[in-house]
Amino acid sequence: MSSIRVIGATENNLKNISLEIPKGKITVFTGVSGSGKSSLCLDTLAAESRRELNETFPSFVQQYLPKYGRPKVERIENMPVTIVIDQKKPSSNSRSTVGTYTDIQALLRLLFSRVGKPFVGYSDSFSFNHPAGSCPRCAGLGEIRELDIHKLVDFDKSLNDEDTIHYIAFGKGGWRWIRYAHSGLFDLDKKIKDYSPEELELFLNSPQIKLKNPPSNWPKTAKYEGLIPRMYRSIINSEEGLLHAAVLNPMLTMGTCPNCHGTRLNDKIRSCRINGKNIAEEGDMPISDVVDFVAAIDDPLAVDIQRELAKRLQALCDIGLGYLSLSRGTGTLSGGEAQRIKIAKYINSALTDMVYVLDEPSVGLHPQDINRLKKSLYHLRDHGNTILIVEHHREIIAMADHIVDMGPEAGSRGGEIMFEGSYADLLKSDTITGRMLRSHSEMKPQVRRPSGTFRIENATLHNLKNLSVDVPFGVMTVVAGVAGSGKSSLMEVFQQQCDRETIFIGQKNIGINLRSTPATYLDIADTIRKLFAKANNANMQLFSFNSKGACPACGGKGVIISDMAFMESIETVCDVCHGTRYNPEALAAKYRGLNIAEVMDLSVEEAAAFFEGQPFQPQLTALQKVGLGYLHLNQAMTTLSGGELQRVKLANFLHRKGEIFILDEPTDGLHLDDVRKLLTLFNEMTDAGNTLILIEHSIDVMRQADYIIELGPGGGESGGRLLFTGTPAEMLDAPASVTRPYFEN
Repeated sequence: MSSIRVIGATENNLKNISLEIPKGKITVFTGVSGSGKSSLCLDTLAAESRRELNETFPSFVQQYLPKYGRPKVERIENMPVTIVIDQKKPSSNSRSTVGTYTDIQALLRLLFSRVGKPFVGYSDSFSFNHPAGSCPRCAGLGEIRELDIHKLVDFDKSLNDEDTIHYIAFGKGGWRWIRYAHSGLFDLDKKIKDYSPEELELFLNSPQIKLKNPPSNWPKTAKYEGLIPRMYRSIINSEEGLLHAAVLNPMLTMGTCPNCHGTRLNDKIRSCRINGKNIAEEGDMPISDVVDFVAAIDDPLAVDIQRELAKRLQALCDIGLGYLSLSRGTGTLSGGEAQRIKIAKYINSALTDMVYVLDEPSVGLHPQDINRLKKSLYHLRDHGNTILIVEHHREIIAMADHIVDMGPEAGSRGGEIMFEGSYADLLKSDTITGRMLRSHSEMKPQVRRPSGTFRIENATLHNLKNLSVDVPFGVMTVVAGVAGSGKSSLMEVFQQQCDRETIFIGQKNIGINLRSTPATYLDIADTIRKLFAKANNANMQLFSFNSKGACPACGGKGVIISDMAFMESIETVCDVCHGTRYNPEALAAKYRGLNIAEVMDLSVEEAAAFFEGQPFQPQLTALQKVGLGYLHLNQAMTTLSGGELQRVKLANFLHRKGEIFILDEPTDGLHLDDVRKLLTLFNEMTDAGNTLILIEHSIDVMRQADYIIELGPGGGESGGRLLFTGTPAEMLDAPASVTRPYFEN
């Protein structure tokens, strides 16, 4: 029972692998991107544990739980309950903040209700999500969405015209329209612009009133309400507004609530203070300052709460998130920040003998922050838990008790275990990871000279402290600094002020959907179908599983989903098309010896060779250059990481010259060997006359830069200052640099 045993794993590209993972230790899974690390760690181990845990609940409860398919593995033995700490944001709900997500806000509410002066109410009253505490103007959102009535109402039309009020159910005959048409208050054929001032006020602004002599078709218990207050009450400030945001948002302008000044709380609650601070002011402070605020309270009623608050707040500081504020919306966090908040949350958990699975926790972290992360992970392990980490960072690999190195390459050429053992033994091994760990990137011997510069003067966006700096053109620049130091803010100012067009390539969604694949994104799917149609003298639609080529049994899905009422639906591979999605007629047609399903299942690398000479081959070659040759043409884009999506976007621009590119942490999720390949590409792009500005933490990348701009020294309010500008060699003599100590190693 001292180890977790995996026998016969074949999920995705795994080659029937078996291994033992020690319990109570930190095991790091390494290997090039696409080698099978996540397939083993997340899609096999974590998925099976969560699936079996869900099956312990009654069938009725299971319908409300996340659905995890049965992974392709013969069996897993001695598997504890698993918690995945990924980089998905907890919630983008406007009412979710760092304070509410970590439950720290609930403790602070209790603290203020006990020792705050004057007493204004109990714990719930201090919540902006409670009627007793929320600002009445913005309903506890901190911002108001002002309705542009002229975008909602066509004043040149009457209520009897079509589409006079441009929102759901307000059209003629709609259930919302009826409340105005059947009120007896208005001439339905009279244009809105011709209403008298009294009629217009009644139509737009009337509060809820009981009609004195309503028509017979008016509901007996109904109250009449003007259009604007009704829109705010039942739509704009409700869940419906979120549901139909695409329709509603063009009619709204956003702004800070003038009543509560963005604090979300009403005047009464904000009048209650502890040591001169109310709960809203405390929520806007950096978490590191909240630690001091809580410790300074001298009241016997606060002792128990202080102890619990100190634990939770300190866990966030220890992991490097002391610069965040508790009022920060969870939707504004980066993936790495969201993941570290989850780690901090579990550090104080009483649960033990758990398995925690972390997917690249080093993402977005400066080397200084990595040391804090390591301490938190050691703490989690020493509490009696097993830690499994998918990772590429040198420091995280070095901290492992046990290492599983996957490879040898990506995609179909990966899925094998190349090495198992200690870090010391990995360094001696002949795997790609072992070789790369032994080598350290050299300082660039000769840097490029800028072709010009752009001066940023007195930048104050977010936490920038009146910062002025020259940004060079025609070279490769790295913007460095700890998390939250102001790197992205500086680049935002640069984009706003620079008189030349910039191309920003981040890791956000690139407009993909469930049916998006590399073939559809590159716009080559139709061309491939035309090649099949021409070669077989057939209709092009025959080679689409969304059209005439669909398997009749599964409708082109590749799977059969059996609805089991309130039990979990059962998903099985279609036994007619065997998961290919195509019907027999489509599969019988060949192009150069392969059918349509086989061609679409080719990797980008294989497709580039197969379609040599075709007009779209350069697009496939570009994906190879950015290190994505292992992706399959039919792979769902929704399965790609943020770093992979970023490189897909980058591939679209490789042919451009003389451009200014800003890339946000492009080495996230990349093996050291992939970083080396990407650096070669970046140097080629710079030599072609482009300007590259990389927001980056990788020391390997910094050593290869022409110029470095470092911000800091800390995150949040303690950041936003210029620490260093110059070449990598000059950084070695920069005493103010936070990065320099790691640069020397």
